[in-house]
Amino acid sequence: MNEEPDPLAPCPHCAGAYTYEMGALLVCPECGHEWAPSSVAPADEDGDGRVVKDAVGNVLADGDTVTVTRTLKVKGSPSGIKAGTKVRGIRLVDGADGHDIDCRIDGFGAMQLKSSVVKKA
Repeated sequence: MNEEPDPLAPCPHCAGAYTYEMGALLVCPECGHEWAPSSVAPADEDGDGRVVKDAVGNVLADGDTVTVTRTLKVKGSPSGIKAGTKVRGIRLVDGADGHDIDCRIDGFGAMQLKSSVVKKA
């Protein structure tokens, strides 16, 4: 009468199947991600199933404030966008070439950014 325990949820970060419990958290040995079992949401509130994460894995939403993590070159601009620049009121879009954030940056105007170069502030 050996009952197998319920399988643990796969890692939400890398989808690894070898998760294990450590106290109140679940841990993925493949990527090192730790999370609470109740904190994993199946999909975002819009119902389209698309989740946009920043450079460190935080989930982004419309209206968030983000910080640029590295200096970005901008065509037609001699200086570009410096690391640490705050961008307020972002909008998530299905942009071309991986640019999934639509925003307005002071001194540059409207532009699109990749979520991999920003961090939630």
